[in-house]
Amino acid sequence: MTKASVLIIEDDASLGEVLEYNLRQEGYDAQLARDGQQGLREARQKSRDLIVLDLMLPMIDGLEVCRQLRSDPATQDVSILMLTARSEESDELIGFSVGADDYVTKPFSVKVLLQRINALLRRKEQGNLDREIMVSQGIMIDRRRHRAMVGEKPLDLTPSEFGLLTAFVRQPGRAFSRTELIDVALGDDAIVLERTIDVHIRALRKKLESHADLIETVRGIGYRMRDPADILSA
Repeated sequence: MTKASVLIIEDDASLGEVLEYNLRQEGYDAQLARDGQQGLREARQKSRDLIVLDLMLPMIDGLEVCRQLRSDPATQDVSILMLTARSEESDELIGFSVGADDYVTKPFSVKVLLQRINALLRRKEQGNLDREIMVSQGIMIDRRRHRAMVGEKPLDLTPSEFGLLTAFVRQPGRAFSRTELIDVALGDDAIVLERTIDVHIRALRKKLESHADLIETVRGIGYRMRDPADILSA
């Protein structure tokens, strides 16, 4: 059985080494990075199953690391468990809003952290097949077959439109900047203006027809798919 690969991004050397040691004792392939810049580099150089990410990091803070991981097609599916010394609910909500899968507040016991890591990895393993097919508010994405549908109607999407819709359906409610959407739809090597995304969004909305209003404009930022919770509470 292949060992799960875990990257720890933690600037507290003693804590990072304790986590790395205990994860290896549990049979994980664990590696430690000590600042956000190094963590991003390591995450992009080698595929990981899970990243333990400290919020307060030198060079690049944990929130920005999380944003970049989620906007990069090579790392957008990795599980992220965020650590913080804070206990403010707003910090937890911000962590989830940028794509963290779980959140643990310091101080914590290593045993509890390992349990949370185990649970995240089990959930990922069980959900790998399901994540090939994603459904939200009547829109279905089948990544394996590269198909999209609204209700019973197939959508004829360009690769860029398919990438945009997949990002929205995967994280409804999350606001994406135009730069992030360029990476999602066109790739890091695309040399385009941010306004090009507006053209793709207009075309996507037209194809979504009665579901077009699910793609909302976030003034000064970019776009998001309307959160189902907002629809229910409206």
